[in-house]
Amino acid sequence: MARGREPIQTVRAIGLMSGTSMDGVDVAIIETDGQEIVTLGRSGFFPYAEADRALLRGAAADAALLDDRRARPDCLALADAMITSRHVEAVEAFFATDSIDRGTVDFIGFHGHTVLHRPGHRLTVQIGDGKALAKRLGIRVIHDFRAADVAQGGHGAPLVPVFHRALAATAAFSQPVAIINIGGVANLSFIAPGEEPIACDTGPGNGLLDDLMLKRLGAAFDRDGATASRGKADGAVLSELLAHPFFLAPPSKSLDRNDFSGALVDPLAIEDAAATLTAFTTASCCRCCRRAPRWRLFAEAARATLDAGIGGPVALPGRFGGNLRLVERRHGSPGLRLSRGAAGEESADYVSDDHRGREAAGRRGYRGAGGA
Repeated sequence: MARGREPIQTVRAIGLMSGTSMDGVDVAIIETDGQEIVTLGRSGFFPYAEADRALLRGAAADAALLDDRRARPDCLALADAMITSRHVEAVEAFFATDSIDRGTVDFIGFHGHTVLHRPGHRLTVQIGDGKALAKRLGIRVIHDFRAADVAQGGHGAPLVPVFHRALAATAAFSQPVAIINIGGVANLSFIAPGEEPIACDTGPGNGLLDDLMLKRLGAAFDRDGATASRGKADGAVLSELLAHPFFLAPPSKSLDRNDFSGALVDPLAIEDAAATLTAFTTASCCRCCRRAPRWRLFAEAARATLDAGIGGPVALPGRFGGNLRLVERRHGSPGLRLSRGAAGEESADYVSDDHRGREAAGRRGYRGAGGA
């Protein structure tokens, strides 16, 4: 409990998430006073079947034509019902596996699944029926988190920085920390004691790479970065991808999963295409760090920590397609370099060919291709 505040009641809540990576439903339980984490409980993951993922891809395609966030034409209605059912099944399995008495849960936070995000048009669409979920589980459900903010001209995304701030406080970090979450889209939170969080989407996460693997090989994703590790990033294509105007905009900003296209890698061999898209995600994360307000404050005190749900001081998740060491060792020119802090933390930077030359001449403090 924070000092100087009157004690308030704590609650026990279940959190549910289905991200644009379309891999499955994440479930977690937490006790909180609404500001701080009292107890961080167990979590679980319940994967979608391929038929579920195919339905979600169809729903996202149908949603692209929406101008009414409540409309459910074509396969959107089927996907809406499927998402609700898979979340019910995930919660029931979570309760059974961890022997949780549903009577001890005060409410469920239900994000649903985003099929369209157009904050510039004040439109964001998440499928899944919160009322039906509450009825089937017999537990109060809180849902539709993004719409009100988007309707007022906000981005409604990312949502996770509130949790990141509480997590950093619970961990008693005395220095600033940057936390990157890589799903279909990647987002970043800058958390510093006494400061308001800075957060935004950074660019594509695993979405483009997953789409490539499905299109070329019929695979759901690049497991362990095996395909990308055999390729080499194409410098010209990567530079063109990084020229997207999104990267020039300051926080706050957010993305739809389909705001970027992988068409530029179509002429490349599958290995080189995967390597280029892996480098694109990494480079866009680094570029966001360089452009973020007050980044110098953070850079002096902390290295970026990639919150990927796996162990290791810094890693891109295997779900994304390889870790930073793979990116550094295998992708060649243009380069992605690891740097190590005094405490052993690691972070990555994109290094263009011309910056490599300058660095060899002793220049320091370089920026990624395109500046900043």
